[in-house]
Amino acid sequence: MSAPKVLFGFHAVGVRLRTAPESIVEIYVDPSRKDARMRQFLSRAQEAGVRLVEADSLRLSRLAGSAGHQGVVARAQPLPAKTSLDDLLDALQVPPLLLVLDGVTDPHNLGACLRVADGAGVHAVIAPKDHAVGINATVAKVASGAAETVPYFMVTNLARTLGELKERQIWCLGLSDEATQSLYQADLKTATALVLGAEGAGLRQLTRKTCDSLVSIPMLGAVESLNVSVASGICLYEAVRQRLAA
Repeated sequence: MSAPKVLFGFHAVGVRLRTAPESIVEIYVDPSRKDARMRQFLSRAQEAGVRLVEADSLRLSRLAGSAGHQGVVARAQPLPAKTSLDDLLDALQVPPLLLVLDGVTDPHNLGACLRVADGAGVHAVIAPKDHAVGINATVAKVASGAAETVPYFMVTNLARTLGELKERQIWCLGLSDEATQSLYQADLKTATALVLGAEGAGLRQLTRKTCDSLVSIPMLGAVESLNVSVASGICLYEAVRQRLAA
């Protein structure tokens, strides 16, 4: 059995408590926090039969590796992968909407990207194994539960994976400040993989070359670029707008 992973914060632990309570080994809670949110959380945990352990804020910070635990830290078994990327795509009855992240190494950025991906109904998020952050406790906290709900696939060769997506007739659309075509000129109603790079560095050269086309987000002020999670939100919800309108 794999070693338990750490989840912290009401959202991250609450989603696991709701979706897979049997996977939770124990939940550490701060007994000094007696507000309504904590009382409601404790009631759900007790109903699920999860073991509760009282711990002060310092111990919780050590367990979480962060002071942003909100008085709640859980140790839980990793959930098994439900499917492969190929199986997921084969099972879809609607045009896929995928988010591909190239070189996003900041856990806060990844967590925020997963959260917006969940909100936009993205079918999967894809990232390279060597140039990306995996799902850790900070990612899960920032994602507010989306790390448990959005399939996240880390692939060995991103360019090859993009090539395989293209073979499935999934349009790979890269975001680049240098692109002459605007995001709002692109057709996102069909099968689409939106490919974004890290803030500053952008897409790696091979990733950029592998994309079918490149688009940019219009920047009308003095700032030259947006945070990758903000850019993801803009791109994904433009796809949602187009698909709902259709």
